[in-house]
Amino acid sequence: MPRPFHLAFPVHDLAAARAFYGDTLGCAEGRSAATWIDFDLFGHQIVAHLDPAAKPVAVANPVDGHDVPVPHFGVVLTMADWQALAERLRAAGTRFGIEPHLRFVGQPGEQATMFFCDPSGNALEFKAFADDEMIFAK
Repeated sequence: MPRPFHLAFPVHDLAAARAFYGDTLGCAEGRSAATWIDFDLFGHQIVAHLDPAAKPVAVANPVDGHDVPVPHFGVVLTMADWQALAERLRAAGTRFGIEPHLRFVGQPGEQATMFFCDPSGNALEFKAFADDEMIFAK
């Protein structure tokens, strides 16, 4: 089993990050200080670091008919967890940059995916595969 990854990223407002990652995404909060908060993102450690001047990078690359924001981060979930998260986000009124859908349909690597941003403009992608053997399929 892979080990958890660690990702530190900038946010312009810790209270907004706490509400989004904790309440909207359901991430348990770990340690924190006046300028950062640890979250458990599906078993991975992400850390929101305060940068009041943080601004998102506005770059996108075309992927299967959509403009995918770069950079972005997220987790490959099971299909059931991905569907539950999509419903949780819809119920919370999350604005999707790319709505939950299937891409690469009928091709190697077919996957469910969705993109949205946190309150600081950090882009997130969550995806799932019907068969995890397709994660790195060519």
